[in-house]
Amino acid sequence: MMELDYGFDFEDFFPSMIARFGAEGFIGELCNGFRLLMDVNKSLITFESLKMNTLLLGLEVSDDELVCMLMEGDLDGDGALNQMEFCILMFRLSPSLMDSRYGSNVNVMEYKSSIT
Repeated sequence: MMELDYGFDFEDFFPSMIARFGAEGFIGELCNGFRLLMDVNKSLITFESLKMNTLLLGLEVSDDELVCMLMEGDLDGDGALNQMEFCILMFRLSPSLMDSRYGSNVNVMEYKSSIT
């Protein structure tokens, strides 16, 4: 898998978001993030929607890096991310959630009805 390095340190804000919003509020914020990145016609994060949004955010990300991002979270093999895949990916990419008391308190599957 391609190693991404943008020359800045990663700070995991998810634990502080959970402390502030609670588990349900945090899942709601993840869903809001998904909606910002998704293709509104397909209700999926596609290569095209991710590319457009990275450009709008002023990020220079290669096509290969975008494909790797999608592949990392694409559980059903369709080449795009649905809302559940996006939320699962966000949890997996958060070292603090995977390795702390927050991970045991917030279970994406518990909130599946609010995600789908």
